[in-house]
Amino acid sequence: MCGIIGYAGHRPAVPLIIEGLRRLEYRGYDSAGVAFVQNRELVTVRAEGKLSALDEKLASCPNTVATTGMGHTRWATHGIPVERNAHPHKANDGGLAIVHNGIIENYAELKAELAAKGYVFHSETDTEVLANLISEGRKHNATMLDAFAWALRQAHGAYAVALTTPEEPEVLYAARLSAPLILGVGTGENFVASDIPAFLPYTRDVVFLEDGELVRIDANSWKVMRIADLAPVEKAVNHIQWDMQAAQKGGYKHFMLKEIFEQPKVITDCLAGRVDWNRMEVTLPELAALPVPKRLHIVACGTSYHAGMWGKHLLESWARVPVNVEIASEFRYRDIILDPADMVLVISQSGETADTLAALRIAREHGVKVAGLCNVVGSSIAREADAVIYTQAGPEISVASTKAMCSQMVLLTLMALHWGRNTGALSETVRANVLQTLKKLPGQLETVLPAMRDEAQVLARTYSKAKSFFYLGRGHCFPLALEGALKLKEISYIHAEGYASGEMKHGPIALIDPDFPTFALALNDELFPKVKSNIEEVQARRGKIIALTNPGVELKVDHPWSIPDAWGPMAAFLVLPALQLFSYETADYLGKDVDQPRNLAKSVTVE
Repeated sequence: MCGIIGYAGHRPAVPLIIEGLRRLEYRGYDSAGVAFVQNRELVTVRAEGKLSALDEKLASCPNTVATTGMGHTRWATHGIPVERNAHPHKANDGGLAIVHNGIIENYAELKAELAAKGYVFHSETDTEVLANLISEGRKHNATMLDAFAWALRQAHGAYAVALTTPEEPEVLYAARLSAPLILGVGTGENFVASDIPAFLPYTRDVVFLEDGELVRIDANSWKVMRIADLAPVEKAVNHIQWDMQAAQKGGYKHFMLKEIFEQPKVITDCLAGRVDWNRMEVTLPELAALPVPKRLHIVACGTSYHAGMWGKHLLESWARVPVNVEIASEFRYRDIILDPADMVLVISQSGETADTLAALRIAREHGVKVAGLCNVVGSSIAREADAVIYTQAGPEISVASTKAMCSQMVLLTLMALHWGRNTGALSETVRANVLQTLKKLPGQLETVLPAMRDEAQVLARTYSKAKSFFYLGRGHCFPLALEGALKLKEISYIHAEGYASGEMKHGPIALIDPDFPTFALALNDELFPKVKSNIEEVQARRGKIIALTNPGVELKVDHPWSIPDAWGPMAAFLVLPALQLFSYETADYLGKDVDQPRNLAKSVTVE
């Protein structure tokens, strides 16, 4: 997830663009850059690191008089975060520059075709490929607009992209497909941006662009067209009432809530380029050089540890790979036994978690292959692992992790399918069911999340006075019970414990009373009769119960919460946001600092 702002108007463009990038810095912060046309020459200025580094570079540039330009703040997906990979990217002939948010899935094929025609690439990004593809299109099309649309029709994947060219120095072009891009309509000025905060001080009139749409702006006009045929599209101008803080959060009260609601897009992004939907096959080239392990050791902390526990069920069942899941801070201090044919998989959202990084280095010292599952390109884990799989969840601002776990679970699912095919253990029926369910999940989640939130609000108000909570789950729902308990105590400060349901009678049941509620995961699966028995044990001690279940399940509890069915363990992708929303609504109702809970840091980089 990166931040884009483009401007065409009457003000000096560069200061306005830098100001807009500051408001978008939460979308990406490993590099930044600007592009503008001055004296018919295309100028780009880029810098690695925070925006302050770009400010320093611009301070040494001559005063710019351009009133049209664009900027970008980057969250790396292709290529490590260094200046050569920073946006904007120019075409080889210098005739255009683009900024881009998203992933061009077929960039490798396009790059090979362009290289055969003599194009030279100076970065590892998919964006530079798109820039040169547009340049190639310009050779065969009458206008830059035609060339832009021609190239976009060949680019598969997700993108929000803006383009500037010396051919039309007062004009900007932009387009979107499965990535956010908004048009801001001003007086004598117009804007495009990834998010409303970028231009909010100048206008509150916006046009929401849809997938497959392209826009041309200059100071006094704007026009929206279809990428497919450049036919004009009629668009309504909307006036928004958000303040700056609300706008940065997309209108949500907190980043945590915004990130919970981003999970449908996270699933889509995680699957992009990794599933061949025509052949219904998983493609994970990141793992191509590594053999299927004799035994897999998943090492992680906190929420990532819970994701690993959940993934264990899939990897053992579908790939028949034995899996140990270990807390990184324990793994690093054990006299660990590792076989050369084993593999260690380290999971970390930031790629900088101190204990997890130490575990990686211990595994390397033992001569064992290490794979990394992380979200940050160029992070320490990404650099030091033998292979890295990026979750592509985008920046997660709230301290309490939500969409990062969702992305980790998607990739663990794909790893289980990938290795299951290699070992021959995966049945065609399971593979088809999993992939069909994953394909439907984003749309299904988009539909049900608002209703989930409504139910969570009601339950939060009912149980907000509780001092302690049990979370119960069996099978793949046990790690989700642990995660539900973690989220509740992280942000609401209500004591909560997650248990395997069958463990209740081995001690914890002594704590049950009318003021000690239980949150039970009681899905309609093969383990439901066992979970139902555990629920009855709690009820016999007069404990109140919230039961997360499915339609058609008969369960007499205090508060049944029905969520849609999904095939097998893929139901976890519906359970997870329900747990997150209950914790969020409870904390918000209690007036807690949801995004920055006390005593916690986003990334634990010290022991």
